[in-house]
Amino acid sequence: MLEAHPETPGAPGTGGGEVLDVAVIEEPAAAESSLDPIRSRILAALAEPGSAAMLAGRLGLPRQKVNYHLKELERHGLVELAEERRKGNVTERVYRATAASYVISPSALAAVSPDPARSPDQLSARWLLALGARLVQEVGSLLTGAAQAGRRVASFGIDAEVRFASAADRAAFAEELSQTVAALVGRYHDESAPQGRRHRVVVGLHQIPDPPDRPGTDEAQENPR
Repeated sequence: MLEAHPETPGAPGTGGGEVLDVAVIEEPAAAESSLDPIRSRILAALAEPGSAAMLAGRLGLPRQKVNYHLKELERHGLVELAEERRKGNVTERVYRATAASYVISPSALAAVSPDPARSPDQLSARWLLALGARLVQEVGSLLTGAAQAGRRVASFGIDAEVRFASAADRAAFAEELSQTVAALVGRYHDESAPQGRRHRVVVGLHQIPDPPDRPGTDEAQENPR
């Protein structure tokens, strides 16, 4: 089963208050704010617009406390004002989350963020994690810049599942995949192109974790690398 997800430049990206599918949190203070247990509940509840009074009733919290947390979330760009409703002499502020889901960029960890250059090892699961972390950081940075410029990010993704009959088949697959990627890079890489732009290719292969209610296999212990 394989899905390819291209994204090419075109019309300006989502804007004008439109809710994003995924937003990347890059600032340490915003990351800290999003991880607060009460604020994470508020973010989840604001998948649908709501006021402080509505949230207080839904979450079983005092309205004043909800108001405080809403202001902090708004300050970090995690929620935004959706509309203001007039109710008698009172104006009710209705908020919504700025995204349906959030990813915290490793850049929020500053000096302790993963760096794939420290210990490159194709057979290391930890190196694969470091590659994934760099992908989140770089693509998140591109999305931030593109949003400010009203553009889209030129990208392409492939997501696939494969079931191997044996560890030998898995090793053969990895070897063939490495050779294919190296051949493609060699064919299309042009160091001297005056208008060329560098792109990063990341390919990973890992087991899919078993569901919590299903016992795992011993393969990870038998094949730690």
